[in-house]
Amino acid sequence: MEKHRCGWCVGDPLYEQYHDEEWGTPIYDDDALFEFLMLETFQAGLSWITILRKRENFRKAFDGFDYKKVANYDDAKYKSLLHDEGIIRNKLKIKATITNAQAFMKVQEEFGSFSEYIWGFVDGKPIENAWKDYRDAPANTLLSDTISKDLKKRGFKFVGSTVVYAHMQATGMVNDHEVGCFRYHEV
Repeated sequence: MEKHRCGWCVGDPLYEQYHDEEWGTPIYDDDALFEFLMLETFQAGLSWITILRKRENFRKAFDGFDYKKVANYDDAKYKSLLHDEGIIRNKLKIKATITNAQAFMKVQEEFGSFSEYIWGFVDGKPIENAWKDYRDAPANTLLSDTISKDLKKRGFKFVGSTVVYAHMQATGMVNDHEVGCFRYHEV
């Protein structure tokens, strides 16, 4: 018998694997949190599957999502990224990624880690929701509004409330798996 999954991922093997192995799993590691923040920056206005299909290209183009390297990208690297057909070649999103890496490191200096900062908004543990259907989950919440405003104040770009809520879902700050999904109790 096949496992019940959240309806949004069913039918695409890459989506299903991402759902089964990553989505909604609490992440406290700064490197992984930066990767998701970066990918969600590029996702703004696009579908997540588009980003997932280009994830390895992003990994190569952005030095394995190494925020210390990304924060120091010069104009030549920026221009090379604009010509990289394997990624989303949006100049504002590429610039935002460099800016966000710099802001990410400032948050680390202030809080000890980005994880301490971001998880502080939920007291270090996931918010447990109980959606019967994934379509019942909101695109944003008052909390994602608050986090978005704080990130923007700290210099982050492309971190609107919807992007922030997607980040919260992906990194397990909120459990938005359907209650009937096999992953709901695992995460």
